[in-house]
Amino acid sequence: QPQLVESGGGLVQPGGSLRLSCRADGFFLDDMAVGWFRQAPAKEREALLCISSRGNSANYADSVEGRFTMSRDNAKNTAYLQMNNLKPEDTAVYYCAARDYVCGPTPNGYNYWGQGTQVTVSS
Repeated sequence: QPQLVESGGGLVQPGGSLRLSCRADGFFLDDMAVGWFRQAPAKEREALLCISSRGNSANYADSVEGRFTMSRDNAKNTAYLQMNNLKPEDTAVYYCAARDYVCGPTPNGYNYWGQGTQVTVSS
């Protein structure tokens, strides 16, 4: 069954860094746009970053500008989210998602979702 498998979440102190991984299992990411989302308690799921199948990047969240970067390695069928200078307000469940070719700013249209990984920023 095609799925996205996430890893890399955890507890980190403010100012710290984490890297999340998102591996496609059962399908190939080559023709897919891959996006990262997060959802904090009692809040809607928020789009963060996306890279299209052609390598075009999109940033949908001003709050992560300059701190979060996204990359993908099609040879490894994996995408990554590098998070630096983490803040308590970054605490959320982080999801990766994939859709055909182009990025989108909302969860609509993404066909595949990871299981979510918890990121907690606290001292």
